[in-house]
Amino acid sequence: MHQNGIPWNDMSGKRLRNWLGVTDEAFYNAKNIALSPMGFCYPGKGKSGDLPPRKECAEAWHEQLMSKMQEAKLVLLVGQYAQKYYLQEKAKKTLTETVSNYESYLPKYFPLPHPQPRNRFWLSKNPWFEEEVLPKLKAEVSRLLGS
Repeated sequence: MHQNGIPWNDMSGKRLRNWLGVTDEAFYNAKNIALSPMGFCYPGKGKSGDLPPRKECAEAWHEQLMSKMQEAKLVLLVGQYAQKYYLQEKAKKTLTETVSNYESYLPKYFPLPHPQPRNRFWLSKNPWFEEEVLPKLKAEVSRLLGS
């Protein structure tokens, strides 16, 4: 993103588009999908990956952005930071519990793990995600996009 200005233009984005069952064209079409990061600046590297998004960024911008997207039919909560911010006390104790209970957040929210390559261990420990959750996610996205 910082090199070419295109969000999700990396391996994480490729995996996310696969999870959604959409083409690059559908994903980057603003009439289909709106993209919003939790933070609006790169927080820097930490010991085990990127640092968490800065809280003041979400507080300053998310309410304003969401108020402009009243027609949004589904909000994908990608990663624990988005889940904790939007679900607040409804979020479960862990990302795994929140994602496994995704149906309780529908029809507005669909919590997902982050598709980053580092999460391959989470994916291998939780095969139910790819077996049970992803087919339902793809079906819902397909329904919403009318494809």
